[in-house]
Amino acid sequence: MESNNSVWNLLNEIGKKQGITEIIINRSDLIFVEHQGELVKLNTKVEPQDLDNFVEEIAHLNQKKFSPEFPIMDGSLPDGSRINVIAKEYAQGGPAVTIRKYLKNIKTFDGAPGIFSLDPKWTKFIKTLVASKCNVMVSGGTGVGKTTFLNLLLQEINPLQRLITIEDTRELNFQLPNVVRLEARTGSFTGGTALAMRDLVKNTLRMRPDRIVIGEVRGGEVFDLLQAMNTGHDGSMASVHANNPGECLNRMENLYLLSGYDVPVRAIRQQIGSAIDFVIQLKRTREGQRVVGQITELAGFEADKILLQDVGVFKEGRLQFTGLVPKRMAKLVDGGLPKDFFVST
Repeated sequence: MESNNSVWNLLNEIGKKQGITEIIINRSDLIFVEHQGELVKLNTKVEPQDLDNFVEEIAHLNQKKFSPEFPIMDGSLPDGSRINVIAKEYAQGGPAVTIRKYLKNIKTFDGAPGIFSLDPKWTKFIKTLVASKCNVMVSGGTGVGKTTFLNLLLQEINPLQRLITIEDTRELNFQLPNVVRLEARTGSFTGGTALAMRDLVKNTLRMRPDRIVIGEVRGGEVFDLLQAMNTGHDGSMASVHANNPGECLNRMENLYLLSGYDVPVRAIRQQIGSAIDFVIQLKRTREGQRVVGQITELAGFEADKILLQDVGVFKEGRLQFTGLVPKRMAKLVDGGLPKDFFVST
C-alpha cells in the first residue's frame, strides 16, 4: 500500500526482498540492512520529517510513551517486526531506528533441513530434548538467531500441552493451540498499569502451565523462572544473551541477584544447576553463518561449582559429538532417543 511517508514506502520495498533480517536507520540519509549476515548500506534516504512522523506513529500503535523524558521505545510494527527507537535528542542526526524483521514463514526443523548447520542426527537429539521435557536455555550473542531457534523448539511441543510465553516485546512466532501469550508493559501514554516480566512470571504459576517460555531473560525474573523449573514445570525454556555456556550461567547468577533476595552464591548455583538441563549455544562462523556452536549439559554440582560437559561442539564445519554421553540419557531415551544413539554419532 502506497503512503505519503517515505519511511513506510522504504519498508514496503525492503519487505519485498528475501534474506533481509535487520533494517537500521542511523539518520535519514544513512540506512543499512543486514542481508545474509552482512550489513549493506543502501543508496537511498528518507525525509527527516517523515522519520519523525513515523516514530510518533509507531509510539501510538504500541501505546508507548516516547519523548525526551521517555527517549527509548521498544515495540512492534503492524507486520510483527520488532522495532527499537532512541529519540533524536540522544542520537546525532535524528532518531535512531533498528528493526528486526518478522519471519512470516514459520519454520520447523523438518521444514528447514540443515538450519543452523544441524544434520538429521543432531536435529533428532534437539527434538528429543523438547519431547523429554528438558529445561533448556538458548544462549548467544546479538543477532545469532536466539529467537529463531527458540521458535524451532516451540514448534516441537506436544499440542496437547498448555504453553505460556512471556516477552517484553512480542517476537516468538509459532503455532500451538493451547497458548497464552503475555507481554510486559512499562505503562502507556494512556496511563495503563505497568507490568514487569517478574509480575508476569509470578502470575504464570497460577495459570496451570505445562511449560513456561521466556523470550529473553534480562532481570530478576530469572529467580521466578528457576523456582518454576525446580517445582515441576519441566520443559520450560528461555534465551539469554551470552557468548558461551559458562558465561550464560554466570549471567543468570548475576540476574538472580537483581531479584533483591540476599541468597548465598552457592545456593544460587545449586538452584541453577538443579533447574537447567542443557544450554544450546549459538554463534556465527567467520563467514557469518548462524550455527549451533555447543550443546552443553549441566552435569552436577561440586565444590560450589556447576559441572558442565559438552555433548556436541561445532568444529570443521559441523556439530560433532564429543564422546561424552549425557548423564540424562535415561530421560532422553524415555523421550524417544534410541539407546544406541551416540554409538554411531
